[in-house]
Order: sequence, then C-alpha cells, then structure tokens
Amino acid sequence: MTTNRPLTRFSYLPKWLAWLDFLGLLERDPFGNSLFIKRIMISVIGWFTYWRFTVVNKTTIEGIEYLEDLPENGVLFLSNHQTYFADVISFYHIFSSVKWGFKSTIVPPLYLLAPRARSYYVAASETMKAGLVPKLFGLGGALTVERSWRAEGQNVKRERDTSAANKVAQALDHGWVVSFPQGTTSPYAPIRKGTAHLVLENKPIVVPVVINGFRRAFDKKGLKFKKRNTTLSVRFKAPIQFDDSMSVEEIVEWVRKAIEQDVPEKMVWMKKEE
Repeated sequence: MTTNRPLTRFSYLPKWLAWLDFLGLLERDPFGNSLFIKRIMISVIGWFTYWRFTVVNKTTIEGIEYLEDLPENGVLFLSNHQTYFADVISFYHIFSSVKWGFKSTIVPPLYLLAPRARSYYVAASETMKAGLVPKLFGLGGALTVERSWRAEGQNVKRERDTSAANKVAQALDHGWVVSFPQGTTSPYAPIRKGTAHLVLENKPIVVPVVINGFRRAFDKKGLKFKKRNTTLSVRFKAPIQFDDSMSVEEIVEWVRKAIEQDVPEKMVWMKKEE
C-alpha cells in the first residue's frame, strides 16, 4: 500500500552539505531531536525490556505481512490500550524487527543494533512527566498531549489541545505514529472523536491493532510484573486509507469495531455508563 505523502528529512547540516551525512548521524526529526540519539535510546530501552517479552513472557505476532510493504511515513497505527508503556515498547520491538526483515518474531534481538527511529506514539503529558523512567521513554518519540477529558485520574472538561493535531501531522510526514483512540487503559472505553478528525485531516494509511495479555502480565504502567509466563498477543489487521466520504461518527464506529472494543453482551451494563 502506498501513500502520496512526501517523506520529510531534516539535518543539522546546511541543506547543501546534507548529502555528506550518508550515515544519518546528523539527521533530526521534525521536533529537533537527533535521530542518532533517539536510535540509541530505543536500543537501550529495547535491550533492557527484551527479556520481558521473550523470556518472562511470550509474545505472539500476527498480521506482520501487512507491515512489510508499508511506506516509510504516513502510517497511523490505532490500537486498544492496556498499559502505559509495555504496549508501546512492544510495538517498537516489532517495528524494528520488521525493518530488519524478521517474520512474525522478535527473536533474536539483532534488530536492536539499529532499531527503527522514525516511530512516534501519542501519550498524555501527565503520564510522561511522572518520574524519571517516563521521561526517558519520552525521548523515544512521545507526542505529548493534554487530555481534555481526564487529568490526574479524574474526569475533567477543558479546552482541546490544538497542538496535538500539529504534532501528529509532523510525525506522520516523518514516519509511523501509534495512537490509542480510547485515550485510556480501561477496556471498552469510547473512541475519542479526535482520532477521526486526525484521520480526515491527515489521510494516513490506518492500521488497526488488537493487543491482549498486557493487562494480565503487567501493572497499569507496564513496568512491574503481575503474572509471569503470560502470552502477549499483538495482532495487526489489514491497512485502510479513508476518504472524505466518511463522517466522523462513521470512522469512530469503524475504529471501535476494528480494534475490537465492542462491549460484550454480558457486560452490556457498561454501555449505560458511557
């Protein structure tokens, strides 16, 4: 699947000297961060967390064939959300393994010698400010946004963070973006309309993802173990590119079904609380 979105490249060198940096050591992302430093950070975090996904637990990956022919930029991954960090870290492992040509596996971790750096993920600002570890994870490509509906564990109502859309647009021009359209780790939470607006405004290739097992294996932050020897499932679905013919409500409904967040019949009472 292809996209007409031009691939953006940035360098700390003047444009007429940029060709000298054929190794990309002085390349930067749209936000001014060195891709070389970012790649090192992803590698360090990857080596540190690798055993969590392969030794302590087992990771199964489905639909990897949908990632193999994706363009280098303009791809938006929409996934259900189970922990703050373990979900994202697993995606980074998988994206880097795909870059190296691995087939449905993250074993062995050779891909961490040169991981994919053109990857980003949308995260709540308050989550990324909560301690040293989140701040370090943030260097791996966090697109921080102020949630308009929730803060510090409480429901709130405040102005929409308009800078979020600009950050995602810049990141899509440069690479792949992971977003969690429910905006929370609570299961079966409603899909936020902001996701539909992002899709209509940026027209990315959208790849639905369904994950399972992370909530069982890790704590809410995804940093501590709850249950070892758990199967962590990551399932990618066929990509789609929307056009202007679909409404916000139709895209919201499509996303909800695609990431399998329909409320089960036995839990129908949850619908009345939304």
